[in-house]
Order: sequence, then structure tokens, then C-alpha cells
Amino acid sequence: MPLTLDVTNCLSPHLDGRGIDPQRLRGPLAEGFARAHAQVAARREAGDMGFFDLPQDREGVRRIQEVADSFGQWFESLVVLGIGGSSLGTLTLRDALLGPHWNLGDEERREYYPRLFVLDNADPVSLTDLMGRLDLPKALFVVVSKSGSTAETMAQYLVVEEALAAAVGEEKARGHLLFITDPESGVLRAISREKSIPALPVPSNVGGRFSVLSAVGLLPAAVVGINVVELLEGAAEMVQRCSTPELTRNPAGLFATLLHALHIEQGMPIHVMMPYADRLRSFSFWFQQLWAESLGKAVDLEGNVVNTGPTPLPALGATDQHSQVQLFMEGPRDKVVCFVSVAGDGVDPVAIPHRHPEHPSLSYLGGHSLAGLLDAERRATAEALRRRGRPSLEIGLSGLNARNLGGLLMFMQLATVYAGALYGVDPLDQPGVELGKELTYGLLGRKGFDAPALGGGDPDWRL
Repeated sequence: MPLTLDVTNCLSPHLDGRGIDPQRLRGPLAEGFARAHAQVAARREAGDMGFFDLPQDREGVRRIQEVADSFGQWFESLVVLGIGGSSLGTLTLRDALLGPHWNLGDEERREYYPRLFVLDNADPVSLTDLMGRLDLPKALFVVVSKSGSTAETMAQYLVVEEALAAAVGEEKARGHLLFITDPESGVLRAISREKSIPALPVPSNVGGRFSVLSAVGLLPAAVVGINVVELLEGAAEMVQRCSTPELTRNPAGLFATLLHALHIEQGMPIHVMMPYADRLRSFSFWFQQLWAESLGKAVDLEGNVVNTGPTPLPALGATDQHSQVQLFMEGPRDKVVCFVSVAGDGVDPVAIPHRHPEHPSLSYLGGHSLAGLLDAERRATAEALRRRGRPSLEIGLSGLNARNLGGLLMFMQLATVYAGALYGVDPLDQPGVELGKELTYGLLGRKGFDAPALGGGDPDWRL
């Protein structure tokens, strides 16, 4: 099976009485999930959750692939300008399927596909450093903002547009731009029409953090040779697998239900996403935004103040065994660790040679492999946590390929909306982000937004 979920180490018989009683997974927790599943199904039927339907958008995929195979191949570098949901999915796709060092390969090693960069923060040092290294006449910039009003992304766009105009001329600059934005409205859509800049749509019912399987993630992926059809096939298979309201047969529902129950009933609101593969490091940050922005809410669906939501924490095995696992083992009992393992998928496991037999601290490693070492580290960490009564679960992938990654991404999106129903909040909005945006607009003098009076900065307390 492409994706497996093992929740054994969340259950009380395996945690010295702590954790969740497995009988409840066929009793009250199953009943609660059935209600959550029905709520999600109703919202999907109402058209609120468009991410469910992205794997079936054949015409959209055809258009994306057409642009990628033609316009996208005219360049040696593709640069995505976006932030949050407009960038984290692309980073996840690139790093997981091509490797984090993809851009270092020469043309032959990259099979003559462009390099793929992502500028996801308005940091002047990062932007000017990358711009200084690019051959601008051979670079395509993909500007991703559904609203067209994301301050950071639009500021980057203005800088890039001016640099392109200086490098290739105003008229030719538009040939180095592509927009991914709202299908009808917003400033990017307006500029697209005015300047005949190509633009691909983000469906109106697909929010940014649920957009990785739309043009937002698929266009950059297709340009660099990732099989986007297989991505969507894996996602479609996961939608079908999680269509059942029966808790013990629905992996996304079981994931959401256990993490919710461990949070609400046993005081474990910190959910650690810990893949044991460098290629999935970006995935853990993608999950962080998805889980945090969807579930951290001040009010529930009835308008009651709840101030609820878990705190996702990215980690990487085995790296974070040397930085965070001490806290996981002996710190507060407020964490659930979600391990992600990847079985062999044709990648060289890298044999460890027999050398220095005179040193026992080295000789025992000979005959093993780096892949075997990493897997032993994960299994040992899970067992150590279990012996301390600290819950964990394992998401297992049979390999890291496009189909399996599509399934994993959809699994997490489904788990998120199920968790939203369990917490009683709307997983699709983000009202807590809006105030900061409005204050930023005021500070920068945007019309219609007053400059705010800022608190803090008391000179008596500034050292």
C-alpha cells in the first residue's frame, strides 16, 4: 500500500495505561468522527472544499502541462514569487521528488529542465542575492497570489518587473512573467489582461494552504519535469480511500481523531511532524502552516469564544534527535510525535564500509547502510518514547514518488478538515491573519487604511 498509518503507540495498552483506549475507537470516538465526516461531506457538497475535486480537473491539468511544455521550457531558471500556501507546496514538491540540491545539477543531470527557485519572503538580501546570480533574459518569474494583494509577494513582483524592464526592455519584460491568481478578479488578473501576461487560475473555492494540487504547485512542478498526472492520481486514490465514515478504515480520519483526542483529553496540543528523509523537510513546514492556520481559531462555528487549536512543530530525523528529542522524552507531556518513514524506492542505500576494526565505536557500523542507520534511529526513537509513555504514530510511504506524495498531501488536507470539524472550527478561514495585514497596509500608506498607533517601544524598558 502506498501509505500506511500505524497508531499502535498512541494506544493505552502500549503506553503503560496512557494514551487512548482502543475500544473507544469503535465507540464514542468513532461516533464523533462519523459526525465530523458528515459535516465535511456537507461542506464539500456545498462547494466550499474545492481541493477535494482538484484531482479530477483534467482540463486544468491539460492547460498546466501545455504551458509547462511550451512557455515554461524557454528558460533556464524558474523563480516562484509567493508566500505561505503560495510557496510551501512548491518547495515540498521540488525537494521531495527532485531532491533539495536539484539546482546544483548541470543541464544534463537536470535533463535540461530549468532550475527552480522560490522567493517566499520579502528579505532584500535573499532577493538581491538571487537576482544577482540569475541570467535575467533566461529567467521566468511566476507570481502567485490569489488575491493579488499579498504585500510581500507584490513588492517582490514590482522589484522583479523593474529589473526585467532594465534587462530586456519594458515590452519584452512581460514575456518573462506568468501569474497564478484568482480566475476573475484582483490586480494580477487586471494586469494580465492589460499587458497580455499569461495567467493560470486558482479555483475560487480553493484556499492558499489547500492549493498545492492546483496550478500553484502543479505548474512549477510540471516545468521541472515532475509527473503531475501521477501526483493527482495518488491524491484521487486517497480521497477514495478516506471516503468512508468508518473511523478504523479511514486513515486521515484516524489521524485527526487521535491527535484531537490526545490534545483535548490528555493535554497534548503540540503535534510534531518528524520525517526521516531530508527530502521531506519542506513537507514538515508545509504541514505546519496547514495545521496551524486551519485549526488555531478564537471562535467556533457557533460564534463561541474557544481559543483552541494545536501547535504543529516541524522536526527532522535523525537531525533533531540531537536537538529536540531530549525535550520530547523528558519535557512536558504535551506532545505527540508523528514520524514519517520512507521505504526503499530504488535509491542507493549507501553501504557503510568495514574500516577501523580496532575501534569498536566504528567497527559495528560496517556492513550496514546509511538508509538502515536512519531507519534504526527512527525505530529506536519511537521505542524510547513508548517506554516513557510518550505517544507517537508512524506514516509510512512505500517510496517517495509522485503518486505516493500526491496521496500524502491529500491525506494531510483531509485530516485537516476532519480535525476542523472535531474542534468545531472553520478550517478554511484565517481571521487572525487579517489584522496584521491591515496594520501593515496602514503603516505603508495604502489608501483606505489608517496609519495605526503602535504599542510597545516604551523608552523606560528599552535597554
